Amino acid sequence: MRIFVYEYLTARGVGRTPGSPDHGMYLEGRAMRDAVVEDFKRIPGTAAFAFPDEVAPVAQESFDEMCKVSDWTIIIAPAFDDCLGHYAESVQRVGGHLLGPSLHAIRLPSDKFELFNHWRRHNIPTPATTERGPTGCEAFPVVWKPRDGAGSTMTFLLASPHDVVSAHAKIAAENHRGPMILQEFVPGRAASVAFLCGPAGNIPLLPASQVLSKDGRFQYLGGEIPLSPDLARRAVQLGQRAVNCVPGLKGFIGVDLVLGQAEDESQDFAIEINPRLTTSYVGLRSLAEFNLAEAMVQVATNNLTNPLTWRSERIRFASAGSVE
Repeated sequence: MRIFVYEYLTARGVGRTPGSPDHGMYLEGRAMRDAVVEDFKRIPGTAAFAFPDEVAPVAQESFDEMCKVSDWTIIIAPAFDDCLGHYAESVQRVGGHLLGPSLHAIRLPSDKFELFNHWRRHNIPTPATTERGPTGCEAFPVVWKPRDGAGSTMTFLLASPHDVVSAHAKIAAENHRGPMILQEFVPGRAASVAFLCGPAGNIPLLPASQVLSKDGRFQYLGGEIPLSPDLARRAVQLGQRAVNCVPGLKGFIGVDLVLGQAEDESQDFAIEINPRLTTSYVGLRSLAEFNLAEAMVQVATNNLTNPLTWRSERIRFASAGSVE
């Protein structure tokens, strides 16, 4: 079996330089790429390939050729500007096999406003969301973020009219022109749960708590695994509902959640779906008593042979890939 892993930021040199606004996402992408390639290489009879860190973008022709000669292609790419959808479409165009969601299941979650409407139609609890911009008369606090953003770029917690003014200034200074959404802020514990998805259903992995920056920008710093049993149960229950209503999901999928502080599950909300590998992969693989990459292929092909078992340890992982 031959596996091609394409990680967008490292293959194009985006954020490669320390100090770049995208450097954090670059480090996350590199950590995911290296971890999943290493796991695939441990499967007997499997060769796994990825482009090394590049200064100049890898040519489309090189990407196409790797897709053609591989049994599976995995795309790790941000949601903005339909980046993930573009490369997934390219895999299909050249006759490759994508170990990932259908185009619809990529593009629906990548548009956060469309996902909000979809979830509301399926009675999934998610924060109220609108396409309009913030004013000085909001029911503060609110969250203002890109409709198709990634890595918390241009994401703001607005607690007062002053924050509205400063956020507008920040967006103008960085020349961000993409569509934004305004979202109800829901307090609680930031968490995530990943799934291995395939034709027979969606299998939950260990839920994780998320470590976010406290500066009102929600920068992702890493996570901790596992959650307490009750919170883990709630995360899996809500995450399962959130992915089950999106047809076409396949491979490794992440769901971001906020779990209410009280025991009242009515305060739990689904926030986003990441239709691709997420940084939690780095933490999950360190607790798995199985090869997580191999299980991903088995679930996608409806051929899971062994139960997914975990070591009873607690770990913390950083967004750049280190694990304690």
